[in-house]
Amino acid sequence: MKLNCTNKTVKKIVVPFCLVNILIGTPLYLFAQIQLYQQEFVRDTFKKTSINDTSLNKKRFGRASIQLGLAEVLPWTFDKFLKRAPYANISFKSAAHNLKPSSWTWDQDNFQTNQFGHPYHGSLFYSAFRANGYSFWQAAPATFVGSYLWETFGEKDPPAPNDLINTGFGGVVLGEMTYRLSNKIINKHRRGFRRQLDEVLALLINPMNGLTRILDGKWGKVANPNIITIDEEDSSEIGAEFDMGLRKFNNNDISVLKTGHLGWYGRARLLYGTPYENYKTPFSNISITAEFGQDDSTKVNIISVYGSLTGWLIQSTSSVKHLAIISANYDYIHNSAFFYGGQSVKLNLFSEFVLDKGIKLNTAVGAGPVILAAIPDPYIFNGRNYDYGPGFAINGSAGLNIDGHLFYSVNYRGGWMETLNGNSSHYFLHTVTTEFSYMFIKGLAVSAEAGYFALNGTYKNYPDQDKRYPYLRTSLRYSVNF
Repeated sequence: MKLNCTNKTVKKIVVPFCLVNILIGTPLYLFAQIQLYQQEFVRDTFKKTSINDTSLNKKRFGRASIQLGLAEVLPWTFDKFLKRAPYANISFKSAAHNLKPSSWTWDQDNFQTNQFGHPYHGSLFYSAFRANGYSFWQAAPATFVGSYLWETFGEKDPPAPNDLINTGFGGVVLGEMTYRLSNKIINKHRRGFRRQLDEVLALLINPMNGLTRILDGKWGKVANPNIITIDEEDSSEIGAEFDMGLRKFNNNDISVLKTGHLGWYGRARLLYGTPYENYKTPFSNISITAEFGQDDSTKVNIISVYGSLTGWLIQSTSSVKHLAIISANYDYIHNSAFFYGGQSVKLNLFSEFVLDKGIKLNTAVGAGPVILAAIPDPYIFNGRNYDYGPGFAINGSAGLNIDGHLFYSVNYRGGWMETLNGNSSHYFLHTVTTEFSYMFIKGLAVSAEAGYFALNGTYKNYPDQDKRYPYLRTSLRYSVNF
């Protein structure tokens, strides 16, 4: 592709980014000074010893800032020269306009861009600092700094508050999740092709962490078995379940068996760590669920991420355990009936009861604010088919485990949202599921699940809406622990 780089073009493209480089320094420099006063030793599941080895925990602010800058410049370059997107035509004029507080306005981007694209972009900002020696709480502010810089200087369009929240909060959740998983994948004692495959997979999951490993000379480097270092390996347990089977679903009709649509279905569920260990450490316990299948609207139906922030052990005996956890949550739902995207913080109570030998009952209840949610609105508002608003969410579940072979669970999730930007309205979303599974040999089980999603929208100036998505599914499940 041939580019016509005239002097006028250079002024429009290069000069604004010179301004960006100057303005990046100010907030990031202040951020760095704050970190100098936070000389804390952060204990987490990556550490096998309590030795405070500062050389291995060194904070590299310069490199982190450069990597954050790459996360700003590379997407803009793609948008400008390959995608040729109008919003990438930045200038001094657009930067000056976006710097004004009065310029902020809710945008009209599509649902996937706002609810998944922006959080993923934010995860790169977060990981730029997390992979360069900064703790969870120290890296989190950099995510919002990166989001602000992009909204102000990376786009011609006015900055949007929904983008700042989605990129910032969602970026922290997805960033810490991918950072921990990428480190877990790498076995530092492995050699050869398998080790290279591990490194490549970890790079794809978290590009910033992979880039840092390359710059540090750690890519493919075999650890000395006689030396135990502070960052030796992530000792957290990981359990995974993979389901493949058939699903029958319907829209707004509970008689799913008679009139439903039949198609293939799959689900991947990953549990990192356990709630009752290292619960003071952010994201020591992570739950990730991804569902996909044949649908008339989209192949990816659910992406749900739960990450613990901190917790308090209430009771722990041989027969009863109670644990309170504050969590950060990211949810993305898209089916043929409706879609939803939201980020929330919850206070959860986890309990475990040993009822008899080989019989356990696990329960969980949670509640907390929804920081921002995107809810579908059939009555188009400013060219957008969804509304934005905060709300409140609740959840509850109970699971029975009999001798590690027979499992039964019931789950409920609900949320109420008030529209902040969109048609005057409020929404109530809830889902109920029940599942039965039987493990006939170690690692293999058959399962059946029934449930439904329901979304009720109440509008001030339009007729109310009632969307339902009932389903039945059956699958073969493979379980494995790492």
